[in-house]
Amino acid sequence: MQKENKVCDVRPADRLATVSEYYFSSKLREIAAMNAAGKNVINLGVGSPDLPPSRDAIDIFCREVKKDSVHGYQPYTGMPALREGFAGWYRAQFGVTLDPETEIQPLIGSKEGILHISLAFLNPGDGVLLPDPGYPTYRSVSALAGARQLRYTLEEANGWQPDFDALEQMDLRGVKLMWTNYPHMPTGARASMELFERLVGFGRRHGIVICHDNPYSFILNDRPLSILSVPGAREICIELNSMSKAHNMPGWRMAMLASNGRFVQWVLKVKSNVDSGQFAPMQLAAVEALKAPREWYDGINRTYRSRRRLAGSVMQAMGCRYDESQVGMFLWGRIPDSEESGEKLADRILYEANVFVTPGFVFGEAGDRYVRLSLCCPGELLTEALNRIRKRIKL
Repeated sequence: MQKENKVCDVRPADRLATVSEYYFSSKLREIAAMNAAGKNVINLGVGSPDLPPSRDAIDIFCREVKKDSVHGYQPYTGMPALREGFAGWYRAQFGVTLDPETEIQPLIGSKEGILHISLAFLNPGDGVLLPDPGYPTYRSVSALAGARQLRYTLEEANGWQPDFDALEQMDLRGVKLMWTNYPHMPTGARASMELFERLVGFGRRHGIVICHDNPYSFILNDRPLSILSVPGAREICIELNSMSKAHNMPGWRMAMLASNGRFVQWVLKVKSNVDSGQFAPMQLAAVEALKAPREWYDGINRTYRSRRRLAGSVMQAMGCRYDESQVGMFLWGRIPDSEESGEKLADRILYEANVFVTPGFVFGEAGDRYVRLSLCCPGELLTEALNRIRKRIKL
């Protein structure tokens, strides 16, 4: 007689109660079901570049992957050629000189770096400053690390920049990290040297490590900046950068962090216990991609500029207004006053027009009256999305 299978009475770790499934994970599952039912949803939600990496980078990968000697584990610190490639890229693009031996750590995506930094610096109960609106992973990883979350609100009236007077009024005892991100996601607010100088000064005064996430500098932005160009920044700042956006390599998971040698070593302590390096042909291809001339970025931006114009028309069709000066691969718009929330508008667009846009609440309470469009969508699909919304949505 076969025994009845019973689920063992096992409970997950308490930390799982502090986070929920990533919004895009659950929403894309719903969209997949809609597509299976024949809805043909146009996805303007996710920022996954649909353009290819440089042909030279692809050729290097194809050449290297055929070699018998490249399939083993790689150094936890990345190949020397990759660290040198990142150093040369920072020198050429940002005017920042980094020591490839001690001040650069390659990462399997900057999302991984957010986790490693948090585990390296935060004890349970330590404070972390989080932007609202801001990248949701800052919040979820801080929760998983058991940190005490202090949100600082970014407002449209202040150009989506931190209110430093308000920050100085906060109880900053026990705060170890501050997450920041310019060009800003999701709002597209630009970086400036004045902003970076104020962030560095704030961090130095209070002994708070400023973690600057910098993957959008080259998208529709004619002045790439690094916080590490501020004198003394390396003593208190960590900068993350990624090849996902500017080099069209999101699936390759190639990124880096840069800081002083001591901070880098602390992060390496965590990372070396989690993974075993990146595939050698991918690292060598990334080295080639980092050599891209200005013409490469200009060509990508011509495509994004064309898409941006169409995305602006989509925003207008939804009755939203937006700031023309924003940069990056998204368009952030404020919903009409007549709409209950960004989530309700986004759901109406999805279910009535079969177009997915991201509601701003995903990025924090301050994003509730906003929606975000991704430019990672061909122009013909953006045009189709515009036509659907115009025909099916009554404002």
